[in-house]
Amino acid sequence: MKPLLIAAIGRTFSSAPLGRREDDVELRRVPALPTASSLDATRPTVIVLDRVLLGTAGADISRLEHLARQAAIVGVGDPGEDELPSEFPVDLLTGYLPCDAPVGTMLAMFRGAFRHAASIVAERSARLEREERQRELRELTNIGAALSTERDVLALLEMILSQARRLTCSDAGSLYLTERPPNGDAPTSLRFKLSQNYTLPTLPLTEFEVPIDHASLAGYAASTGEPLVIADVYLLPDDATYKQNRSFDDKFGYRTKSMLVIPMKTHRDEIVGVLQLINRKRRADIRLQSEEAVEREVLTYDERAVDLVSGLASQAAVAIENSRLYEDIERLFEGFVTAAVTAIEARDPTTSGHSSRVATLTVGLAEAVDRAGDGPYKATRFTREQLRELRYAGLLHDFGKVGVREQVLVKEKKLYPENLELIRHRFAYLLQAADLEFERGRANLLSMRDRACFESELCALQRARDDERARLRAYLDAIATANEPTILPEGSFEALREINQQTFTDFEGISRRLLADHELEYLMIRKGNLDDRERREIESHVTHTFRFLERIPWTRELRGIPEIAYTHHEKLNGAGYPRAVTAEAIPVQARMMTIADIFDALTASDRPYKRAVPWQHALDILRMEARDGMLDEHLLESFISARVFDSVLDARKP
Repeated sequence: MKPLLIAAIGRTFSSAPLGRREDDVELRRVPALPTASSLDATRPTVIVLDRVLLGTAGADISRLEHLARQAAIVGVGDPGEDELPSEFPVDLLTGYLPCDAPVGTMLAMFRGAFRHAASIVAERSARLEREERQRELRELTNIGAALSTERDVLALLEMILSQARRLTCSDAGSLYLTERPPNGDAPTSLRFKLSQNYTLPTLPLTEFEVPIDHASLAGYAASTGEPLVIADVYLLPDDATYKQNRSFDDKFGYRTKSMLVIPMKTHRDEIVGVLQLINRKRRADIRLQSEEAVEREVLTYDERAVDLVSGLASQAAVAIENSRLYEDIERLFEGFVTAAVTAIEARDPTTSGHSSRVATLTVGLAEAVDRAGDGPYKATRFTREQLRELRYAGLLHDFGKVGVREQVLVKEKKLYPENLELIRHRFAYLLQAADLEFERGRANLLSMRDRACFESELCALQRARDDERARLRAYLDAIATANEPTILPEGSFEALREINQQTFTDFEGISRRLLADHELEYLMIRKGNLDDRERREIESHVTHTFRFLERIPWTRELRGIPEIAYTHHEKLNGAGYPRAVTAEAIPVQARMMTIADIFDALTASDRPYKRAVPWQHALDILRMEARDGMLDEHLLESFISARVFDSVLDARKP
């Protein structure tokens, strides 16, 4: 492109040449001073500023200032006017001379002006290049930061491909990931995971595998570790081992032309995938819907594009590797949680499935709260990480039961089996004693000579035996009934106290109570099947859980698990355990888990120490506890209105 000299219409320069040849410089004559925006910023330009053009600018000095930043301005005065006139802007001029200056002076002046104009263009070009590089660096930094925080693999791949296409103005692209063999060997194949196409945005995605070899473009880049820059994939050299599969183009009427295939390598030079960009365009908003559009708009990927995408690919490789490592850690932790739940259920098989159901209910309630449009929790939102934290807390909330005595943990009734068995043996002995007493009495009657009284006496003996047996069986039935746990505080214990007052003589002739004091204490438990000491021992599982969980070096996203599990048996009014804290000390996650835990405990059919409560009755009990200030009534309302409990009720159906 020739340098440009702009002068007023009618302005002559004697016979001074403007370059080495007359056509080295383009001369353009204008009626008025041009604006900076009308000039080509990439072309060295010199403006001859005389009084004619100066007059067209008027008093707008800013117009001249803008021009001086884009072109060299040479002031030209009238014949013989050797001194710079005062009306000319001295600070904006490259030089000044009268219009009748000698040819040599004029030639030197304009050549210097053109050198200055060229330096303006070069400086602007360098500045723009620097700004572009800084922008690219900022973008790569921002992209790297975004990649480092994304954990979801599919979202990560979408981000990588989108950013690579945006940086290079590519119409389409695809992404492959290496298939990791389970035995840890080096990968031998790539899996097609993602494609994007601006011209054809609704293309279906079908995953497939390609071997890591020299037969395909992606396989070649993965096997060699080197990028491929292809101007036209339809015109590959004859000696190229790789070929482009045209079936996609034939099927969808697309024309793949320029391509950039970049291997994604980690800092250890391990290939984790291949990034493939297609059809670099002049403008991002153009759709390549015809051969003519492809020929007109598609460019070859230049060195700058290769450098940019290579930098992005390196960051992407690290992000993908980190994401895979994160997935591995999650699988490892999931295995640990599964093993922990298995250990809990092995100690207490009667509560099998409880931990997973509580986790399901708690997460379901959190999702229902997320959707709530009103109430005190309308602004509460749970991230994916917080929901995962809730799930793990639900799965591990009872882990401390491994520290509770198995005898207490699996206790089904108020009495331990051996206690009840001892009572049954005692009553069997007394029943046999009644029969023995009857037989002794009958033997005595048989020895009597007065046969007239025999029948009446025998009937009296039989009535006495039957009454005693009935009394003992009634006592035993009362004990068996009292031995059944109750969900709510209930029961009158007068019959038990009466039994406790009864005595009998054992084999050794010692008088003993028919019901021992410690047996009476167990049977008089008003709610559940545990006495105060046993209940404290069971309740200690929460503290055991907390002490165990707080020793684990949780990640930042999961560090709330110990506290959530620690407070899931607390009540808002301070009536809970183990710390009896009140509402302000109970996080919302624990409040939700409390509701889930109680509902499952009430409705579970796998508890031998109680009958399963119908879910409608369980909700009534929860409402009663909410009215008493124990449970969060707003969370309970969300639990009920969203029918969160359906998830576990459906799972229980045969």
